[in-house]
Amino acid sequence: MRTELRIIAIATAVPEIHASGGLSARRTGAHAVHMIGTAATPLGGDELDIIIVVGPNARLTVRSVAATIALPSAATPLSLAHWHFEVADGGELDFDPEPTIVAGGAHHHTTTSIALAPNAKLRLRERIQIGRSGEDHGGWRGDLIADIGSTPLLRHRLELGAGTSTDDALTAPRALSSELRYPDDRPAKTVGLTETRLPLAAGGTLLTRTSALLTTAH
Repeated sequence: MRTELRIIAIATAVPEIHASGGLSARRTGAHAVHMIGTAATPLGGDELDIIIVVGPNARLTVRSVAATIALPSAATPLSLAHWHFEVADGGELDFDPEPTIVAGGAHHHTTTSIALAPNAKLRLRERIQIGRSGEDHGGWRGDLIADIGSTPLLRHRLELGAGTSTDDALTAPRALSSELRYPDDRPAKTVGLTETRLPLAAGGTLLTRTSALLTTAH
């Protein structure tokens, strides 16, 4: 199944929503939207294409009503999600959905591209959990590409779970939380071997946290 979702926020009106396939959204405030699953997706072979645009001086908060569960199909374990975010001058986007859970036997790949104006504001959080209760053999890969105008901000890839180069059935983490903030001038910070916040050369920060299980910490 192919799913397409378009959310467009402008400063003078409520957000526009256009959806087809297994994902939709509902306006839950003047500047807020919650994503809602309308069918079991992503299954193996599914492809999701989501575009979120915040216009000049507009504000948008995006959440989801439930976690996303990636499942294998009889034909293939692999599902794909393409996320594209655009935030114009003076625009603000706060994107923090519920976690994606990759079930045993499933492999889910996400590609996220972000285009920011120099005076835009962004908080983008992603949380991944490999396996439901008693499962630990799903796999996930995430590619994150962010630019400020024509200036590269970030090129980042993370892998988690079965089939990845760091997979270890005994000690490898099975959960990931990452957060990209722009602008953000906080300094670098590390917590043991599991949490790192890195300043980016063009501004902003990227925080990554790994663990066995996701927590509710922000």
